[in-house]
Amino acid sequence: MARFKLITTIFLRQFFLIKRSMHRILGLFYWSAIEIFLWGFLTVYLYSVGGSEFGFITVVIGAVILWNFLLRVQQGIAVSFLEDVWARNLVNLFASPLTIGQYLSGLVLTSIFTSLVAMTFMVVTAWLLFTYNLFQFGFLMLPFIFILFFFGLALGLFTTATILRFGPSSEILAWSIPTLIPPFSGVFYPIDTLPQWIQPVAKIIPASYVFEGMRSIVLTGTFNFNQLLLASILAVVFFVVMYWYLLRSYRYVLRK
Repeated sequence: MARFKLITTIFLRQFFLIKRSMHRILGLFYWSAIEIFLWGFLTVYLYSVGGSEFGFITVVIGAVILWNFLLRVQQGIAVSFLEDVWARNLVNLFASPLTIGQYLSGLVLTSIFTSLVAMTFMVVTAWLLFTYNLFQFGFLMLPFIFILFFFGLALGLFTTATILRFGPSSEILAWSIPTLIPPFSGVFYPIDTLPQWIQPVAKIIPASYVFEGMRSIVLTGTFNFNQLLLASILAVVFFVVMYWYLLRSYRYVLRK
């Protein structure tokens, strides 16, 4: 019970930071709204040009919502950690009986909260503006969310570990990683369109299987469950490796 209270305390600290700051509240919705408006109306235009032979709206808006979810999971951890870096609060936290595992668990709760709020907002906005229903994929939404969630956590842990290891000067990773991954994940186009030498990179990124699977369902009505299993394993492996990397970075910082 005491450990759970420590985890909850970390989450509540981040929650109150968001609650009492208008720009943090707007940050939950601003970029989500921009992406839905930009890509949504672009797909409406493409639909009017290309006709109904290709499901532009279904593919693109679905990809935007799912990618934004992964982005929010990653930043839910990385930005929450940066809040403590900017406030020079890490020494205060770890001078208490708080462990690194409890601290990370609190950041994960924060990440779940912010990502669900942003995703709910995007789903509702897409429905109101474009009559788009993300849940048309049925039960496949559960493994899709599972894969993106664990991969997003892995990216967040990697960002946090690197900033912890090399200092605040590397905080650019918190903002650059979300723009580095999409070109190799096939968010808006099939992996086959990438050059042959880049495709092996895409095949080790769990998110690429989610977006490939989503397009396969829309275009052919089928999905390869073996690929879904492979993506799930890759996502968990990424998470475990990045958690190990963060623990190593934390121990290095303690020694120094």
